[in-house]
Amino acid sequence: MTVLDPRGRKVAELLVDYSTKVRRDERVLIRADVAAREFVLELYRLVLQRGAHVLGIEWLVPDQQKTFYTYAERHQLERFPDHLFYEIKRTDVFFAIRAPEDLRELEGVPPEKIGMWARTVQPINEWRVNRTRWVLFQYPTQAAAEFAGMSLREFEDFVYGACLLDWDQLRRRMQRFKRRMERTDEVRIVGSDTDLTLSIKGRRAVVSCVEHNMPGGEVFTSVVEDSANGHIAFDIPAVHLGNIVEGVRLEFRDGVVVGASAERNEAFLRGILSTDEGARRIGELGIGLNYNITRPVNQILFDEKIGGTIHLAMGRSYKETAGRNQSAIHWDFIKDLRRNGRVYFDGELVMEKGRWLL
Repeated sequence: MTVLDPRGRKVAELLVDYSTKVRRDERVLIRADVAAREFVLELYRLVLQRGAHVLGIEWLVPDQQKTFYTYAERHQLERFPDHLFYEIKRTDVFFAIRAPEDLRELEGVPPEKIGMWARTVQPINEWRVNRTRWVLFQYPTQAAAEFAGMSLREFEDFVYGACLLDWDQLRRRMQRFKRRMERTDEVRIVGSDTDLTLSIKGRRAVVSCVEHNMPGGEVFTSVVEDSANGHIAFDIPAVHLGNIVEGVRLEFRDGVVVGASAERNEAFLRGILSTDEGARRIGELGIGLNYNITRPVNQILFDEKIGGTIHLAMGRSYKETAGRNQSAIHWDFIKDLRRNGRVYFDGELVMEKGRWLL
């Protein structure tokens, strides 16, 4: 049995005691990839020691999703999984522990199949997001390290360095961003092949410390659904279900994507954006503020937090932001502003070359 890195134990404690605050007699569900076995067992131990009840550990095995999407037919993709809905409705705390052994597992899967299943399970995902205390963590694996162009040791240092921060201190800083965003109407983003305006008037901003994502380090809000106009080119690859899309450029008119192109995997991009009507509108504007994350690793849990970046999520907005856009998808696209980018709040320059002036 592999011994868990002491830093992994510290992260597990953060997830239980800081992110979700597990309490006695609560019902806890853990869903995890088998490669995170040692970490999950530590999490399991901590949850039991807090006096909570573990409804189960649901293990995901390599190629499980690929097998499903390859062989499932329409009637199977559209069959609502009542048992999963029953389970999540009786869950207080949900842990999602990813430990990918093949990040390209779903590469080449028809996007219409992915979209069909996403629409089917949307009520389950909405219940989990809005009615449970949940957190997501990606345990470092060899496959994830290779996907990032690192050795496993380098990737472990990267992951734990992004997670083991003074979260109370960072939270106080992010609260200032929250207050300023909630006083803002128009946001303008300017950069390489980018000039986009949108409105966040009347929307609530959310500080994402480590309540839902580990690592945390972003402040996000929703976008007035018909307000986006202009264009934006994303210089960090967008990854969705193992599919890497590079050189994405989106053009907006009155909130809707009217032009979408990519240098790589454009057909996949267009397919996912056609999932439903809401998939072509912006559900989220996020600001990356974790300056311990300095480079992309092709894994959204980390990339969207890079200090000096912003990201737009196409599709579903979160109810806690007062967003109204509904969709079966939520796909983040990241703009790196550290070289020549600028952000304006109501005409005032608030960020230049990745450095916030607030």
